[in-house]
Amino acid sequence: MDDLPSFVTCPQAVRAVDFGHILVLIDYRTGNVQALQPSAADQWNALSRTGILDRNRIAPALGRRLLALGLLAPASGPGAWTSALAASSAQASWGSTEHPAGVVRPPLGPFAETLSAAAALTVAFAATRRQPTGMRRTLTLLSAADARTVRAATLREATCAVTAVRRAGWYSPGRTACLEESVAAVLLLASRRLGVRWCHGIASDPIRLHAWVQTMNGDDVAEPFSTRAYTPVLTIGDRHHQHR
Repeated sequence: MDDLPSFVTCPQAVRAVDFGHILVLIDYRTGNVQALQPSAADQWNALSRTGILDRNRIAPALGRRLLALGLLAPASGPGAWTSALAASSAQASWGSTEHPAGVVRPPLGPFAETLSAAAALTVAFAATRRQPTGMRRTLTLLSAADARTVRAATLREATCAVTAVRRAGWYSPGRTACLEESVAAVLLLASRRLGVRWCHGIASDPIRLHAWVQTMNGDDVAEPFSTRAYTPVLTIGDRHHQHR
């Protein structure tokens, strides 16, 4: 392993999620996602305890691959990093699990509110589309929006914002999925100085990602029950957290 550094660390923007049967690495700088099978996951976990890159902890080929992807970075000395977030794996459904399908048209609402939502959605599109820095720009935008807020949005206020964004997205010619919707909802509420918690999470079998918003009390906003299958990996917007 002469061509590899002696010590490595995990960049702060990279999060590891361990489902037991698979470990998933998410790079929040680029949006890159990599899944490690059990053998490689064990090597990652062993390496995370020392940061010493040797054959006893990780195979050279795996080390080179993770360094090339930016999921590991050279370090000046040994050191542990945050262990993988433990997440529950989905129970086997044998193909019997049902999920709602199709697109439901959002209810009509005030034109001014829809127009404001469309503006927020346009900004969200601009941030998320710029690759390979789209995710980094999106997180910066969300943090800046959160800094503008002065109080937490109520569940009703947050629901109205999400509904307005979905209504605007219905008429949008571009792709409007969970990432764009959730970012636009945060921006729309921040324009009124209202804060929510933006969540990005992961579920397994199959591995899938989802972005959504919560109130500061932890209520999912305008989300189906299936969202509870996702383990939040990254959240932004806890400045106005309230305990009731």
